[in-house]
Amino acid sequence: MNTRFQLTEIFDLNVMFYGNAILGSVFLWGFMIYVGVAMLALSPLAAVLAGLVITLLHWDAVFWHQFGHAWAARRTGYPMKGITAWWLLSSSVYPSEEPELPAEVHIRRALGGPLASFIYTLVTGLFTLLLYSIGPAVRMVLLFWFLDNLIVFTIGALVPLGFNDGSTLLHWWPRRTRGS
Repeated sequence: MNTRFQLTEIFDLNVMFYGNAILGSVFLWGFMIYVGVAMLALSPLAAVLAGLVITLLHWDAVFWHQFGHAWAARRTGYPMKGITAWWLLSSSVYPSEEPELPAEVHIRRALGGPLASFIYTLVTGLFTLLLYSIGPAVRMVLLFWFLDNLIVFTIGALVPLGFNDGSTLLHWWPRRTRGS
């Protein structure tokens, strides 16, 4: 599962994934089926479909977050070269031959993902409010979509965990040039 596969290229970004991203997706889908059937009393078919939609929307949120990083990176003049998906998350890939960059560049690139996810969270929140009453399967999908964006990709991305945007910000914030 440590093998990395080329998925596609989009917006000049090389999109790769590790085999464990497939395993993570199957786990998420299975867990959502369980939640739908055991906790929300959905029919098995409704739970399977809701779980599949949730899994796809999760990956949509992952890539939206990464495209936020890519947009911010491009604006700094030091663009990303790719995205690598692993388990249920992903990493921004920058050129290995990049020169030493000022802290401000790292900070701007790190903030691009959470900012994009915050905007997406507002959109998902609006959809959730507008469509919440349609039915339990739709409600399950909408709530997951909103909470996934809010908790994982907006707030969670800013909590320093050693591998994420919060850690990048914690590392580079004290190193920024004063007065900029």
